[in-house]
Amino acid sequence: MPAILSFPFVYFFGKNFEQQYLAHILGAGIIILTMAISYKLKKSYPLAIFFGIMIGFGSIVWYLSATGSVWYLGQVSAAFLTTAALYESLNKRRSFLIGIFLGSAFLSRLHTILSLPLFLYLLANKDWFKKYFYLGLGILPFVLFNFYYNFIRFGTVLDKGYFLIPGIYSEPWFSKGMLNIAYIPEHLKILFLKLPNFFNHPPYIQPSWYGLAIWITTPVFIFAFWSPIKENLTKMLWLAVILIFILVALRGGTGWTQFGYRYAVDFYPFLTLLTIKGIEKVGLKKYHWILLFIGVVVNLWGVIWINKFGWVSF
Repeated sequence: MPAILSFPFVYFFGKNFEQQYLAHILGAGIIILTMAISYKLKKSYPLAIFFGIMIGFGSIVWYLSATGSVWYLGQVSAAFLTTAALYESLNKRRSFLIGIFLGSAFLSRLHTILSLPLFLYLLANKDWFKKYFYLGLGILPFVLFNFYYNFIRFGTVLDKGYFLIPGIYSEPWFSKGMLNIAYIPEHLKILFLKLPNFFNHPPYIQPSWYGLAIWITTPVFIFAFWSPIKENLTKMLWLAVILIFILVALRGGTGWTQFGYRYAVDFYPFLTLLTIKGIEKVGLKKYHWILLFIGVVVNLWGVIWINKFGWVSF
């Protein structure tokens, strides 16, 4: 999908158009859409500004969008498109357009399609059959394209590119195969427990290519747990987060090289909406802004240390 999104830019600006520019544009789009979602829910400009800063500068979306390398670009693209699908689901609810956004996200990161139950819930009403029909009609061309693309590449409709990498199973992180439940604890360790690297010489503290815990990179996400659990929307959002995480966590390898746990960006749009609901419940407080400031400082540190000085290590 990132290649498809690049077409108009390459057409107008030529082959010298760099993919990092596309990552910058999509990252800015995520900020705008997140602010729009926040304002749609609460009609509060401070809340919209708060979450625009959080997703754009207080999360690893900043690093991924600033760097824009191939895997990062795929994740930024998927996050932008699923955020767009969320906004449309909460706004005009045009099911065909939502399907296009979801299908496009699917071509960016296949497992984002596991968020489909959430969108089925958001579109459920007395016209559910019509809504679901047009949703499916929007998604179908992208799924069929993926099947065809795989068939002409691999002779099968399945996306088996990873499995054809020479020597892939000789790598230690795939010692139990490509997918295995035994890999999940290592993903959880990076997601919740990984700390920076500390040294007794300058610069004393460096990001680790292995990753960094989510509560360090975006401490504001803790308020996702304040989203009213009795609400069906909260339950469906958590379902989307859990389903996507489980699938990526079954894979050997935890996403390095990276700043933070980059696989989490695949469910960031849903985690962000949970956080919006959690904070709007109590209103913005001073401690929310303090945690936001910490998150911005941490992500500024990561972007500068890695991209400007190369101060990063395993």
